[in-house]
Amino acid sequence: MVDQELLTEKTKLLAEYISDLEEKAGVKLDELKEDKILRRYIERTLHLAVEACLDIGNHLIADLELREPQDYKDIMVVLAEAGYLPPDRLENFKKMAQFRDVIVHDYARVSPEILIGILRKNIEDLRLFARMVRDRFCVE
Repeated sequence: MVDQELLTEKTKLLAEYISDLEEKAGVKLDELKEDKILRRYIERTLHLAVEACLDIGNHLIADLELREPQDYKDIMVVLAEAGYLPPDRLENFKKMAQFRDVIVHDYARVSPEILIGILRKNIEDLRLFARMVRDRFCVE
């Protein structure tokens, strides 16, 4: 049985992070290079959004008694195998998990160019994940 209260709480946080990132989606590369507070804000908000997805994924896997993932990337694979994430977007979701590892363990490697690329190309992946949870599990 899926914990509706927990999913609702985590999904609301994810929606907030996505909204915060969307507000900054128009940032220019030069601004990001010059403004370390803005850069750190975007970096941390991306980190929180990805962590929320991974946390939600882990809870779904446990609650639905799916196979145990081997690592963060595998959370996305398990959800795709079970039909919850579209297989054609799986590589993007796996990259999301890889980004989490980089931001946590190799944070000095996260350049403004990487952040801009994620803001411009990958926010839709976060939206898709949130929609999947909301639509499939009736989260408010």
